[in-house]
Amino acid sequence: MKAVVYKGPFSVAVENVDKPGIQHPNEAIVRITSTAICGSDLHMYEGRTAAEPGIVFGHENMGIIEELGQGVTSLKEGDRVVMPFNVACGFCDNCVEGFTGFCQTVNPGFAGGAYGYVAMGPWSGGQAEYLRVPYADFNCLKLPPGNEHETDFILLADIFPTGYHGCELAQVRPGEKVAVYGGGPVGLMAAYSALLRGASKVFVVDRVPERLAKAEEIGAVPVNFAEGDPVQQIKDQTEGVGTDKGVDAVGYQAMAHGAAHEEPATVLNSLVDTVRATGALGVPGLYVPADPGGPDEQAKRGMLLMSIGKLFEKGLRMGTGQCNVKRYNRFLRDMIIEGRAKPSFVVSHDLPLDQAPSAYDKFDKRIEGYTKVVLHP
Repeated sequence: MKAVVYKGPFSVAVENVDKPGIQHPNEAIVRITSTAICGSDLHMYEGRTAAEPGIVFGHENMGIIEELGQGVTSLKEGDRVVMPFNVACGFCDNCVEGFTGFCQTVNPGFAGGAYGYVAMGPWSGGQAEYLRVPYADFNCLKLPPGNEHETDFILLADIFPTGYHGCELAQVRPGEKVAVYGGGPVGLMAAYSALLRGASKVFVVDRVPERLAKAEEIGAVPVNFAEGDPVQQIKDQTEGVGTDKGVDAVGYQAMAHGAAHEEPATVLNSLVDTVRATGALGVPGLYVPADPGGPDEQAKRGMLLMSIGKLFEKGLRMGTGQCNVKRYNRFLRDMIIEGRAKPSFVVSHDLPLDQAPSAYDKFDKRIEGYTKVVLHP
């Protein structure tokens, strides 16, 4: 089969690799119809992780079940399904408690697994024609047959639930004001989710014009940090108080206003300044225990200088960690089906799989309007 294979920093290729087969009675083989490029794929693409050449990328996947193991009971061949990026068993302590992003079974020695991602277990990615799905009864979310909402449903694999998770971590409630730092796909989904949850005003901080335009399209207030300190811009629009809640959808590759280089803790510190006393922060943005491309020795070890004193002084709460997709994907699916949500506004490009190398290059450079790319094998 064809698959997107990592060759080295800033290089991927579509190559022929072995098609997966059933290895356990609880598995399924899914013929991929849509698979998306994620911002976290770019961390590997840029050489900012320990990813080795040869890994098949792709943790945002949906398609049609082609083959089932004999132990799968709730699915049938021909079912249309979308898989959470979390590979999870469904029966370990964390899965039973709903923390499927921290499964204790699928990645020995570590809590959490994912398709096609470094250090997240032996699971090949789905930027390919076929994907092997373990614990298929648990990991496959059934969708209506046909191809309606294809570009909405693919976002259930990661970014729609992850954006919603950011709001859940921050405990966003109706009527509140929310600041979302980062206008990429997850940031836009966080802003959209905040509005779905009834937020009265949502600010989206970024500097890419296309991202800010999309934020404005959904009713959020764009804040261009290239034009001035985003904290002050937000306080000027909130009578000097700041917001009730904040979401970090950037992570460790953050850039500060006026800076010419990365400042990994700048978004965390900006949120501490932006959110009013006793508010809350949700941090779905990716932070890593080691970053080979970090701007200093501390950052390379995943250690950042954060305003913990001010966080404490203001009585702020902070929730972190990758999204437990299964906690949200059923409900978000049904909102799409009933016309209450249409997250596909964030998708900028639908492309065939063989255009993946060009798509990675342009998405990484933030050029030609590349915001969210969906590939179709």
